[in-house]
Amino acid sequence: MSKNEFICDCTVVHDDVVAKVNRLMMNGETFERLSGFFKVFGDTTRMKIIWALDQDELCVCDLANILSMTKSAVSHQLATLRNARLVKYRREGKTVFYSLADGHVKCIMESGLEHISE
Repeated sequence: MSKNEFICDCTVVHDDVVAKVNRLMMNGETFERLSGFFKVFGDTTRMKIIWALDQDELCVCDLANILSMTKSAVSHQLATLRNARLVKYRREGKTVFYSLADGHVKCIMESGLEHISE
């Protein structure tokens, strides 16, 4: 395949389609928030945490052991995931257990995995 194969040589603007997409276009703030949401997924360590929490509820010590990281480093990543509302936690005595925030996070993770496996 040559580079030129991917270049559109047409000069016609498809006004009906352009008008439709313009009507449906989200505002800039929504795109910024969505982009920020997906940036959280752009870190390998956070993806490992999400994957582990997709398997089971875990505490920071469990995650640190699984990932061969310090509890402090794991806690830092969990804070980012909490702020993005991707994980939730519950306290049981002195232990804090983490899990995925909801089924959407599981779907995003599994859809991404399915896509790269095609």
